[in-house]
Amino acid sequence: MTLTLFANARIVDGTSAHRPDPVDVLVEDGTIREVGRITSEKAKRIDLAGRTLMPGLIDAHVHVVAATADLGRNAMLPDSLVTIRSLAIMKAMLMRGFTTVRDVGGCDQGLRVGAAECEIPTPRLVISGKALSQTGGHCDFRGRYDDRMPPQRSFRLGALGRIVDGVDEIRRGAREEIKGGADFIKIMANGGVASPTDPIHFLGFSRSELDAVVEEARMAGTYVSAHLYTDEAIRRCVEAGVHSLEHCNLIKPDTAKLAASKGAVAVPTLVTYDKLASEGASLGFPATSVAKIDTVRLAGLESLSIMREAGLTMAYGSDLLGEMHRHQSEEFVIRGRVLPAHEVIASATHVAATLLNLSGKAGTVAPGAFADLIVVDGDPLADLSLLTKQGRHMPIIMKDGAFVKRTRLD
Repeated sequence: MTLTLFANARIVDGTSAHRPDPVDVLVEDGTIREVGRITSEKAKRIDLAGRTLMPGLIDAHVHVVAATADLGRNAMLPDSLVTIRSLAIMKAMLMRGFTTVRDVGGCDQGLRVGAAECEIPTPRLVISGKALSQTGGHCDFRGRYDDRMPPQRSFRLGALGRIVDGVDEIRRGAREEIKGGADFIKIMANGGVASPTDPIHFLGFSRSELDAVVEEARMAGTYVSAHLYTDEAIRRCVEAGVHSLEHCNLIKPDTAKLAASKGAVAVPTLVTYDKLASEGASLGFPATSVAKIDTVRLAGLESLSIMREAGLTMAYGSDLLGEMHRHQSEEFVIRGRVLPAHEVIASATHVAATLLNLSGKAGTVAPGAFADLIVVDGDPLADLSLLTKQGRHMPIIMKDGAFVKRTRLD
């Protein structure tokens, strides 16, 4: 049994706009055992001297296999290369303080198990397996003149998704991903920036297909997450029972209110469009995709205000590709331009944990929760940029009770 006592910690978890008075947090092995005023002669004591203690951060929209900005090219890389690059991507996420991430297209059960067994430290993974896309949709990277049939089995690890057409195929695709270890189902229900033949306004899947995939998820005791931009696409998915609404840049007030009334959760990902616009072309993002960026990028901040006013819950997401993964934490600062800091932090703690079905286990500093903890020099409620810069202001990062980063506290 290993006992660690964090003394004089001021906990910031997104539930309050102000840092509370210092308390102590006792960790036993991989679990938080007690929070309060604690005396323990057996525990190794770390005096935080009033520093901020936060639950490990959660990013609810990542693609850990996306080692290049050109997703079509990424899908052709050998699995061995994708695996090694993915481990490096995940380690960097953990060193930014993200102890749990939700992969919404690409990561499979083999990579999840391998990452957990590997000596390289990585975040906890919640996965959808391969995303489901229609022919010509957001996971179809064949281009206008490529008439080769898409694979039906043995998908490359670097591929974010698989092609399914019709009710029978979308049911089979959902069932196969769940059989393979998926925690939820991801669908591409709108046109996308990265894919070559689907303008943003394209609607992915018929209503009968949407109904079928939602039913499959519900029968498996889980939910559907959908890639969405336009108001029409969002509304039809909400009406079909889709629970997790990714991106939502072009949402309108009435649809946001409908989504809130249905208990849906939105996962905005504004940082990816900001970085695709400034860096995408130089990092290999195709020209046809660069041309589509501003259609969604320019509406991003307004969408946050619309969703907040409607009462639509928002979780944290980044959705970065290739070398742009290093900007993962900058989503905090972008959201902080229009949202209160504690709400932005909540999106990456208890709100995201609820979406990932980890409420009470992740995203909180409470007895019984995972011992996923980060120490921050300063008050992130006053300065969200303390959560950026690759963990520079995080002298301690702990996952499952093990230190993955520990530097001296001066």
